[in-house]
Amino acid sequence: MTRYDAVVVGGGHNGLTAAAYLARAGLSVLVLERLDHVGGAAVSAQAFPDFPTRLSRYSYLVSLLPQQVVTDLGLDLRLVSRSTASYSPVVRDGRATGLLVEREEGEATRRSFRELTGSDDEYVAWRAFYDGVAGLAGAVAPTLTRPLATDAEVRAAVDPQIWHDVVERPLGEAIERRFRDDLVRGVVGTDALIGTFASLRDPSLVQNRCFLYHLIGNGTGEWRVPVGGMGSVTDALARAARDAGAEIVTGAGVSAILPGGPGEGAEVRWHDGTRERSVQARYVLANVAPWVLRILLGEGEDPATKPEGAQLKVNLLLSRLPRLRSGIDPAVAFAGTLHLAESASDLEVSWAAATRGELPDPLPGEVYCHSLTDPSILGDVPAGTHTLTYFGLHTPARLFDADPEAIRAEALRRAIASLDAVLEEPIESVVMRTPAGEPCIEAKIPQDVEADLAMPGGHIFHGDLDWPWAPARARLDTPAERWGVQTSYDAVLLCGSGARRGGAVSGLGGHNAAQAVLESRG
Repeated sequence: MTRYDAVVVGGGHNGLTAAAYLARAGLSVLVLERLDHVGGAAVSAQAFPDFPTRLSRYSYLVSLLPQQVVTDLGLDLRLVSRSTASYSPVVRDGRATGLLVEREEGEATRRSFRELTGSDDEYVAWRAFYDGVAGLAGAVAPTLTRPLATDAEVRAAVDPQIWHDVVERPLGEAIERRFRDDLVRGVVGTDALIGTFASLRDPSLVQNRCFLYHLIGNGTGEWRVPVGGMGSVTDALARAARDAGAEIVTGAGVSAILPGGPGEGAEVRWHDGTRERSVQARYVLANVAPWVLRILLGEGEDPATKPEGAQLKVNLLLSRLPRLRSGIDPAVAFAGTLHLAESASDLEVSWAAATRGELPDPLPGEVYCHSLTDPSILGDVPAGTHTLTYFGLHTPARLFDADPEAIRAEALRRAIASLDAVLEEPIESVVMRTPAGEPCIEAKIPQDVEADLAMPGGHIFHGDLDWPWAPARARLDTPAERWGVQTSYDAVLLCGSGARRGGAVSGLGGHNAAQAVLESRG
């Protein structure tokens, strides 16, 4: 075919979501993906060739994917709850201890708060805050798969104090006012900083928006493990798109999008490895970062507006889980999110160091063991084997520019040091090794994310997140504007993480772009 109703540029999970919706509605759809596989960041990979274990190499948990999308597309996908929400080891008065938060909070959580802080006051404050946040999540989540609500509409459905704390003022102010304990403050604050380089007191409120996205998924904010790894999400979406009739072409690096006049659609040009090709489309759905889209539209690169990622991702394969100094069962501590050097003061000191151009020390980060929840990803490996994923904060791309390999090695050393600080034994003593003796450790810096996934600056959200509603006086005249996917051209829509309600593995960018197209066609 030389003309399609819709061409989707980029075969990540959002692009596949859009393709599936449009094809199911009877439109002719072509998906063009530059890599030899679809999925973007939502992939499972055999990171260590000598072992069959398939790790979620980049993105690793699912929260924001609406159940509506799963149901609409008939996705064969199983998401499993983790038994632990978080564990935060710390040394208090010379004693190794920690803060345990169960996924369904009970007496063990209350007791942990009491033992850490000396009273029930912090847990009472914790429950009051998160009950309020749950109300905000309950108000926002249903709007994500509808035309944009206005800020006034959302505000009217939310407790005024929570709206003030989360939407109007820097989140750090509310955290400091509501909580006294430094570790408790940090545990609350980390959700505002994953994938976002900012102080908790940043007046731009970029950290507040990141916090909101981490807490609103399906109205509960729970982050779940996809059985089979993140690749299972991609596989389900690709199957839904193909079954509906969408064509998916890999190895197709798009070089240009050329919009025509009003009502004329656009031309898409790509290279198939042998020759240049082109196709006409009534609509082009861009599942690329807005910064990249401007280049494809011929507007050139603008270094001043290029996003910047700020994370260190480390994947490890272990012969067994290590013991912790606090004495907690490793199967409990590692089942959820293990916080390392993430007290509120640690986070602010690390942010300040990175702002000065210094690699933080200690390096704040979070650790996850997905194989405790989903052992199917391990494959045929010796008993006791587990995966481990470390996600480091406050490591902006600029820190690696001078010497990426040397600074990567130093960042990895500091990440391991942060983990070793809470362990009874060095993590490297339980790291699996290849037949050649090489440790099964893989470290990815923002530059790798950009090179592998074409996310500018390695920014995992394609840029700073927006509030998931329309601001006052926003234009909502066209379907694309009402769904938050508009660009400067009627025929070109955003359908990725850079859409107003994009970010994380949600399918929202794809769902909403598809709805805008369908609304435009009447």
